[in-house]
Amino acid sequence: MNDINTPKIIEILNKIMQYELSGVVRYTHYSLMITGRDRLSLSAFFKEQANESLLHAQEAGELVTGLGGHPSVSISNIKETNNHHAKDLLTESLEHEENAVNIYKELLNSVKDKSIYIEEYARGMIKAEEVHSLEIRKMLIDFS
Repeated sequence: MNDINTPKIIEILNKIMQYELSGVVRYTHYSLMITGRDRLSLSAFFKEQANESLLHAQEAGELVTGLGGHPSVSISNIKETNNHHAKDLLTESLEHEENAVNIYKELLNSVKDKSIYIEEYARGMIKAEEVHSLEIRKMLIDFS
């Protein structure tokens, strides 16, 4: 891993941590605010997403410390729209997941052909976030 720009990789990983930690707050909020006929299933879904976001933040943090960096204690900005209908929360979730894909792609592009371990980590995370996006898109079909 001598070929990687370690400060830049740590910066991106900290950005991932901040974004994933904001996901914990976002999805926890959604799980509390969801109402209506799909409340039970969507509340459980959002809680699961919050737990997964925390795991993703922890994984990024482990890489930060493994590279000799200091994990961020901040979170990304969370825009509160005060729109808490299921369609609105799912649409915001889709946007959140798609933005996460872009951050992980930034990491992948920064380590491509330089660190197989971090490359594979980034690819795995892109896959996970893309699967989330696909699932949310399927959930949104009923609201079209």
